[in-house]
Formats: sequence, C-alpha cells, structure tokens
Amino acid sequence: MVTTLTSRQFNQDAGKAKKAAENGPVFITDRGRPAHVLLSYDEYKKISGNRTKIADLLAMPGIAGMELDIPSLNDLAQAADIP
Repeated sequence: MVTTLTSRQFNQDAGKAKKAAENGPVFITDRGRPAHVLLSYDEYKKISGNRTKIADLLAMPGIAGMELDIPSLNDLAQAADIP
C-alpha cells in the first residue's frame, strides 16, 4: 500500500509516516510534487540488492585494527609513442 503525505504532515507526525512505511512506501510531497520516499529498512535492503557498501564496512566497529595489504604497482604509465 502506498501512502502520500505532504512535507507538513510528515513534519507534524513522523511516527505516522514510520508506521505507514511498514506497509509500503511513503511518498512525501513538497509543494504538491513527490520529493522523498520513506521505506522500512527491510524494504530498502530488498531493493538495494542487500549489497555491502564500502562506506558500511569502513564504519564497522573494530575496523581500525584490521590490516590492509595493498600491493605496489611496478608498471607505471609511460608516454605513448605516436608516429
């Protein structure tokens, strides 16, 4: 079920919007035009493919102690020989 709220309605009752998002997307309009969409986190994971993003990995607790082995590149770029 799709719910549509104005920005004012959303600002006045965010709890109502969150509850409505449990049943489907909530479109939030600004001056009568769709401006934002509120989804439950589970729905967001479904449509985003549930892929782990590097920003999420970098924000993980305990990541500071992890070692990262980046190999050095020996084949540096060279100027092209154009006749």
